[in-house]
Amino acid sequence: MSGVIDTNLLLYAVNLDATEHERAHGFLQEAGRSGSHWYLTEGIVYEFLRVATHPRVFPRPLTAVQAFAFIEALLASPRFGVLSAGPRHWPVLAQLLGELRRPAGNLFFDVRTAALMREHGVRRIHTADTDFLQFPGIEVVDPLQAQ
Repeated sequence: MSGVIDTNLLLYAVNLDATEHERAHGFLQEAGRSGSHWYLTEGIVYEFLRVATHPRVFPRPLTAVQAFAFIEALLASPRFGVLSAGPRHWPVLAQLLGELRRPAGNLFFDVRTAALMREHGVRRIHTADTDFLQFPGIEVVDPLQAQ
C-alpha cells in the first residue's frame, strides 16, 4: 500500500510521549520495509519541522537538526519521495476548488496536499486527519485505527 504520509503520523512517530507513538512509528517502519512508494509534500515537511521544533506545541521539541535528520532518514530510502508543484498544479488546484463546497482558512493546507496528490496521480493518503475525507478521489487510510 503506497501513498502520501501526512504530518500527524510523522509527529506521532517522533513524539515518544504521544499515545499514538508506537503505532505511528511501527507504520513508518513497515512503510520503509515495504516495496511500495511513499510520498511527503514540501508542505508536510515544513509543517513537521514547524511543529516538531515548537516549544509551545511539541512536548519535548526537537532541535532543527534533529527534526531535519528525521526527515532525511525517510528520504534516504529510494521508496520515499517528495511531491512538488509542477506545470499542471494551478489548473489542478482550480478544478479541485470547484469540487469543494466552501474551502476556507486552515483547510487550504490540506487543499494543497490534495492538489499535489491529484497532480501526481497519488490517490491515497495515510493520516489521522478526517478533513481529507471531503476531497473527491482521495482514499483516506488511518493506520492508527487499522492496527
